[in-house]
Amino acid sequence: MTKLNSFKPVYVPAQSLADLFSGFPLSYEVANEVDNVEVSHIAPLDLASQGAFAFLSNPALREQLKSTAASAVVLTKDDYDWLKSQRSTDGSTVYVLCSQPYAAYAFVAQRLYLQRRLKAGVHSSAVCDETTQIAGSAQIDARVVVGARVKIGDRVHLHAGVVIGDDVVIGDDTTVYPNVTIYHGCEIGQRAIIHAGVVIGSDGFGFAPSPMGWHKIPQVGRVVIGPDVEIGANTTIDRGALADTVIHDGVKLDNQIQIAHNCVIGAHTAIASCVGIAGSSTIGSRCMIGGAAMIGGHLSIPDNTVISGATAVPSSLAEAGHYSGIFPPMRHRDWEKNASLIRHLSDLRKRLRALEKASS
Repeated sequence: MTKLNSFKPVYVPAQSLADLFSGFPLSYEVANEVDNVEVSHIAPLDLASQGAFAFLSNPALREQLKSTAASAVVLTKDDYDWLKSQRSTDGSTVYVLCSQPYAAYAFVAQRLYLQRRLKAGVHSSAVCDETTQIAGSAQIDARVVVGARVKIGDRVHLHAGVVIGDDVVIGDDTTVYPNVTIYHGCEIGQRAIIHAGVVIGSDGFGFAPSPMGWHKIPQVGRVVIGPDVEIGANTTIDRGALADTVIHDGVKLDNQIQIAHNCVIGAHTAIASCVGIAGSSTIGSRCMIGGAAMIGGHLSIPDNTVISGATAVPSSLAEAGHYSGIFPPMRHRDWEKNASLIRHLSDLRKRLRALEKASS
């Protein structure tokens, strides 16, 4: 079997460490001085070559420090002290000490690879309503369709095939990847990243039952998305029935997530792929929700809560914490009985032990 090359560096114009760390919000220290070090790409420690920037955040990989050929490595002081105890740190590699090397790596990687280079203008095949306001620095690619009274901010990039409904507002420095659909009236904040296939503002699942069947409830709310939000491919966010569906600042959504109408997602919450959130639920700030978790409707989850992957949350959580739980399929009535018993298993176990001791 042919072994595939698992790493191919992505090179960019070389930059100095001083430039790459300019504006980094955490404290850091250069442990050793090496002249004229420039960085042109990111690489793992064990596959790094000259010009590479690498990091160590897992002490279990310390051994890779001994042989790495990276031009610069960010690591903790403890890991650097360990390396010095193993071999000399004199040489061509610069060591940058930081209490959070993973955050430093993310910052440097952004500086290297997320420098947006736009070709301002509207492609000849794009269809934009005459009432649309498009900033002169924005880039509108082929076959984009933009509705009436849309406002597109500075340095926005709409990739090929994007469809924007009437009265949409898109904030500065936002990137919308191919074949995204944003329905009428929605608002997208500054610096958003919206990946291919996302649908924002489609109708929520609202129907009123009657003897004649189901009656559609018009969904007249919007979707409002704050700044610095990233939305993964093929995620769908429904518009509100009356009030808006709101995604607050800094939220990170993975691929193929469904967020139903009237949900509110708190600032800086991160949600992994294939999560479903039913209507009118409120997720707090700085929460983490694992893949394929299912969140019921009309409930609330406190700030700073962690929910493990595939966990079912059928009702509100009273306090922050780390929650997990997977039930096997069963009749709903039985499931409700068993779920209520699980909450008391610890007490029941204590009572059982007490009875066993008393009987012996």
